[in-house]
Amino acid sequence: MKSLFKTENQQTILNRIKNLTETSQPSWGKMDVAQMLTHCQKPLEVANGTLQLNTKIGFAKKLLFKLFKSAMYNDKPWQKNLGTVREFRVTDAQGFATQKEKLVQAINEFSKLKDKTSWPTHPFFGDFTTEQWGKMQYKHLDHHLTQFGV
Repeated sequence: MKSLFKTENQQTILNRIKNLTETSQPSWGKMDVAQMLTHCQKPLEVANGTLQLNTKIGFAKKLLFKLFKSAMYNDKPWQKNLGTVREFRVTDAQGFATQKEKLVQAINEFSKLKDKTSWPTHPFFGDFTTEQWGKMQYKHLDHHLTQFGV
């Protein structure tokens, strides 16, 4: 799996974002392009430490999330129409240009953290290594950019 910590992968993602337009349409899912750009910022903000989720999950859900943890960063693409956690859902109208710029900024901030050794604990999946964070962020962005055909 590619990592957002590799400069060439970061640049590829940024170029794909640049190719989005306000009229880009999804191949699946309910979000419009501006909502997707906002949604994609959320996991980066968790990793960057600028978004803390106060999510309490029970033992059974914690166990379930642990079973699927490697799916967050392995080489297998995510399925279309996967559900998303409530905290990352975006249903209200968003400004395309503003959210596009915010996502680029979040990616650039995250990419500066490639030498970081202490990461926040993910609210659902627990601890990730730096390598896993880089792969997970790339995979999430790739998933949604593919959703919008770029």
